[in-house]
Parts: sequence; C-alpha cells; structure tokens
Amino acid sequence: MSAATAAAIPAGNRYGAIELKTIYRKNWFRGFIISVVLHLLIVGSYYLNQILADQAPPMVTVRHINLSEIGPPPSITNANTPPPIAVSAPTAKPSVGAPVPVPDAEVSPEQTIATQEEMSQQVAPIIGDGTGDGSFVIEDDIVIDGPPADFVPVEKEPQIIKQVKPEYPELAMRAALEGKVWVKIWVDKEGKPREVVVLKSDSEIFNEPAVAAARQFLFTPAYMNNGPVDVWVSVPFNFKLADR
Repeated sequence: MSAATAAAIPAGNRYGAIELKTIYRKNWFRGFIISVVLHLLIVGSYYLNQILADQAPPMVTVRHINLSEIGPPPSITNANTPPPIAVSAPTAKPSVGAPVPVPDAEVSPEQTIATQEEMSQQVAPIIGDGTGDGSFVIEDDIVIDGPPADFVPVEKEPQIIKQVKPEYPELAMRAALEGKVWVKIWVDKEGKPREVVVLKSDSEIFNEPAVAAARQFLFTPAYMNNGPVDVWVSVPFNFKLADR
C-alpha cells in the first residue's frame, strides 16, 4: 500500500502490523495474569484444605452405659495383693534323709567318729612295686580287640586253606531260585574268621547259608612288617542249580 493510499484511509479503520503488535502485547499480559491467578488458586486451595483438615476437631464417640453394667470398685486393701497360687501337696512324705530312731541297746558306747584332723593324719596306702621311687609295674597288658579298618595295607594277602560249600536252601531249590552273595570275613592273626558281614545279596534266602559257610573257612594270616595282622577278606558265594 502506498503512503498516499494509507493517508487516505481514516485512522479508525486502519489494521496492520503496528496494530497487531499492540493487541498481542495486551493479550499476552492478560493471559499471563490469568494463568498466575489460576495457579495461585489451585495451589492455595490444596494447602488450605490441608490446614483445615489439621485444625478439624477429632471425632469422639460417646457410649451411654447404665450403672447396672458397672461392677463394684476394687478394694483398696487388696489392690496390690497378687492372686494366690495353688500348690499341690505331696501325696506321700519323702523318706530319704528322714531320721529313724534306734533303741539304746543297739548303740555301741565305744563307737567313735574320726574328726577331720585325725583323718588328715592317716597315711595313704602306697601303690607301686614297693621300691619307693613311685614307679608302677603292670603285670598284664590290657589289649583292646576290635575289628580292623576296611582297608589295611599288607605285604602278604591271606590265602584260603579250607573252603566250605554252602548248603542250598530247600525252599530256593523248589522254587528254582539262583543267586549270588558277597560277604566280607574278618580274618584274625591266626587265619580264623572272627566275624562275617553280608555286603551284597541277590536274595535274602541265601544270606544265612553263605554266612554259615564263611564261618568255617580257614586262611593263612596276612602279614605286615614281618608280623600277622587282622584284615577283611571279601568272598563271593554262587548259588546255582546243577541241572541248569
């Protein structure tokens, strides 16, 4: 628009950048004031509700009670007295430590009791070989015999010199049962079985015959450091029918 044309337009009808800037500033200021007021109202209402809730008096519930429901007041004299505890009396009087009267005829007038001083003067018996040097002589050695460990290192293993065949159980024979039993035998220093333990068994019916046969075995003793030692020896027993 030319300057001549703008001058020809009346002042009240003009509308352009200048007028828009003026209106924008006014509206922005008004919107800012309104938003601040709204925020203050929202925040102020929240804190106002908190203050009013804190200042509100607590609710008290009153219950009407009749005098007939209230019992008598406790006694002042018995207020601090604990309740009595019931103790059951013994059914019979204890007889331990109860003195028993003795007739005078049974009491010996010459019997006296030694005092502590007289007892301290007694000489204790001498225990030893009589040499006076306090040494002791043990005539018999006390040997504690027990089963050996499961594994005992030996230089020479025990060998079977007598072997006994177990008896076949009649019930197992009728039922055509077969099986195998592993036992371990405690062989002492003389090569004799001291104890027999079943390690594994296919059927319990064969355990007793296998243990009875193992107790009749004889071995050569095991040796370690040029001396016999006790060891455990494992022996299997096969129970098999001849016709199979």
